[in-house]
Amino acid sequence: MGTKGYVGTGVDANSTLLKDFWEFDPTANTWNRIADFGGTARRNAVSFSINNKGFVGTGYDGNYLKDFWTYNPAEGTWEKAVSFGGGKRLGAVSFIIDNIAYVGTGTNGSSLTDWWAYDPAQDLWIEKDEFDTDNGENVARSYGVGFAIGSRGYITSGDGGTTVWQYNPDTDSWADYGVFEGGARSYALGFAINGKGYITTGSSGTTSFDDLWEFDPAVEQDTDAN
Repeated sequence: MGTKGYVGTGVDANSTLLKDFWEFDPTANTWNRIADFGGTARRNAVSFSINNKGFVGTGYDGNYLKDFWTYNPAEGTWEKAVSFGGGKRLGAVSFIIDNIAYVGTGTNGSSLTDWWAYDPAQDLWIEKDEFDTDNGENVARSYGVGFAIGSRGYITSGDGGTTVWQYNPDTDSWADYGVFEGGARSYALGFAINGKGYITTGSSGTTSFDDLWEFDPAVEQDTDAN
């Protein structure tokens, strides 16, 4: 939010669920502890920022969750927000397009395909068409990666395979947009900067990754490359 980054919740090496939250100031190159997350300690929540407020919700605290909380950096406080429109889950993805947040996938014991938009002007979740395709390819997933570039959103990785899917909010539809060449993985991180997407870390079985991959939607993928 603004010029600062935020990290919180999760699980530590002793399997203890966490609710502490930290603010990173890149100018001072310092971390500062802020107010603890307003909800229960949890792992695999989903988050996004919009209108200079942070939103954190869903996840797992011993039970699957769908509550959402918002953080106001100007006041340094958390408030309970309207709950996620879909069912309880963990391992979902999110991205922002034109001041609308999009959230979906994840698992509640089975991987999910439902897709929702949050409109902050109405404080309302709106159900969209499911994350689905016409060719029967597996799109249900959890622990995937999502990011937006311009007016399009992208999802890949997780337990749903390496196909890259592009979301068009104008038509509320999905299209196959190539393959993530870094290989199958879950728990990776994704973000977008200056018209390109990036995916890093994650794991597959007992293998953990520290590689970093760049995605340029303007460059056609060479499907014949070895």
